[in-house]
Amino acid sequence: MAIRFAHRQQAGEFLASKLTAYAHHTNVLVLALPRGGVPVGFALASILHVPLDIFLVRKLGVPGQEELAMGAIASGGVQVLNTEVINILQIPREEIDLVAVREREEIERREHLYRDSRPPLSIRGRTVILVDDGLATGATMRAAIIAVRYHQPRHLVVAVPTAASETCAEIQAEADEVVCASTPEPFHAVGMWYADFTQVTDEEVREFLSQAALLHYPTTSSRDETFRVAQ
Repeated sequence: MAIRFAHRQQAGEFLASKLTAYAHHTNVLVLALPRGGVPVGFALASILHVPLDIFLVRKLGVPGQEELAMGAIASGGVQVLNTEVINILQIPREEIDLVAVREREEIERREHLYRDSRPPLSIRGRTVILVDDGLATGATMRAAIIAVRYHQPRHLVVAVPTAASETCAEIQAEADEVVCASTPEPFHAVGMWYADFTQVTDEEVREFLSQAALLHYPTTSSRDETFRVAQ
């Protein structure tokens, strides 16, 4: 099925129609990947009447070809590398480390900027719906899955409005449940399946999170434990 969405919030609304079984459950948490996943996650969480939080992941772009992912890094220091890309392009470890340091600093900056002193919501023992605006290679989502697992969720769902079918199939081996609402063929890129794929700004992310916090959906805990992840 191929669907072209008007914008990310409409995509989130459509995604919610696939996840109605999770509506109104106090132990469900939507975790959106900034920045593009946040408008999707906000619409989804609002319709399901469950809390929304963010989980930060950054792509590790190939030097000089930044749109091409050689891996990704997530909150907590989890790093996932695309060894196929690295080996084909013969990227030295030193260059990978330099990019990883830069992206780790960006994760820390965004954590401080987006949360506005609000602590992360608890993940342990909960059903987590991990959301982005789409899946192309899946490197970013894989990093997020690994990192979220360290927080010991009870059940981990990956949910996206649009995805490459092969990537969706691969992710199914890593999450407890995967919902890819639309899997167009050929896929090419996430942005092709949105009429408006304007980059989401930092201020918009802050506003979505602020609005979500004001909705006061039930939550089991306001603060999660801190986990240290070995690199």
